Amino acid sequence: MIIVTGAAGFIGSCVISKLNREGITDIIAVDVLRENDKWMNLRHLSFHDYLDRGQVWDYLKNAQNIEAIIHIGACSATTERDTSYLMENNYRYTLRLAEYAIANNVRFIYASSAATYGAGEKGYDDDESKIQELMPLNMYGYSKQLFDLKARREGWLSHIAGLKFFNVYGPNEYQKGDMASVVFKAFNQINETGKVKLFKSHRPDYEDGQQLRDFVYVKDVLDVIWFLLKSPKVNGLFNVGSGKARSFKDLVTATFNAMEKQPDIEFIDMPESIRDRYQYFTEARMDKLRKAGFTQSATNLEDGIKDYVQNYMMAGFKCY
Repeated sequence: MIIVTGAAGFIGSCVISKLNREGITDIIAVDVLRENDKWMNLRHLSFHDYLDRGQVWDYLKNAQNIEAIIHIGACSATTERDTSYLMENNYRYTLRLAEYAIANNVRFIYASSAATYGAGEKGYDDDESKIQELMPLNMYGYSKQLFDLKARREGWLSHIAGLKFFNVYGPNEYQKGDMASVVFKAFNQINETGKVKLFKSHRPDYEDGQQLRDFVYVKDVLDVIWFLLKSPKVNGLFNVGSGKARSFKDLVTATFNAMEKQPDIEFIDMPESIRDRYQYFTEARMDKLRKAGFTQSATNLEDGIKDYVQNYMMAGFKCY
C-alpha cells in the first residue's frame, strides 16, 4: 500500500495517475477537500481508499503493509500569512509522518521546495551540508526549510528523500487559483483578452519579461518520483527542475505559439508588496540527482507547453 498526501492537488493527483499507469492501485489518497473543486482531480483515478488529512493517524495505528508514503500535501501559497497554520500544516505534519516512516521502515518521499533558496544569494545547490545557510523569503519557504533542517539534524536524510520542486506546470493544476503556473494563467488571459500581462522588471540588470525561472513539466517531476520510489537506497535532498532557466517572455511566447496566435504582451508594474521578495533568477543544479542514477532528460520548455496546451487545456482541461 502506498499513501499519497495532497492526493487531490496538482502534483499529488498526477502522482496517483502515474502509479495507476504503472499498474498500482493499492493507494490511500489523503487530502482536505472542503468547499472547492479539487475533488475533480480524483474522478479518473483508482485508489483503495480516501482519508481526510486528520484521519491518517488513526489509520496508521493499525496499518499493515505500508510500502511508501509520498508526502506532497501542504499549504503551497507563498502569500500565506498565518504562521501558526503553516507550522502545523507544513512542518509538524511532515515531521509526524517522517517519524512514523522511519520507525516502521517505510519509504518516505516528501516535497520540500525551491522556495527554501530565498533570493538565491547562496545559489541553488542541493548540498545538504549547506542548507542551514539558506534564507527563505516567505513563511511558506521557511516552513519547508525547517523540516529539511530537522531531517538533517536527526540524520534522517540518509533514509528519506526530499524534493525541492522548482516552477512546476502541467495538467491537474486547474483548481490552484492564484498559485497556478504562468502557463495556465497565460492560456486563460489569451482566451479572454488576446494578450498576456507580465510584471515589469524593477532591476536595471533585467529587462522587462527577462526575469528567469526554472520551469519544469509535471511529467518530468513524476519520472523523478517514480525513480526514487523504485530506488529506496537513493536518499537525501534533491532539486527537481529542468536545470535550465528560461524567461517569462519565452514561456508566454511558447504559450501563444502553442495556441497558434501572435504574441501580444503588456508589461505592468509589480506590486510594491512583493518587490523586495521577488526572485529574478532560479535554476536548479541537477548534478546530484544525475549522480544518483537518474538519467532522463528534462522536457524542453516549448515542447512541454505545447503538450500541456494542446493535449490538455485545449482538449477541455483534461486531467493527466
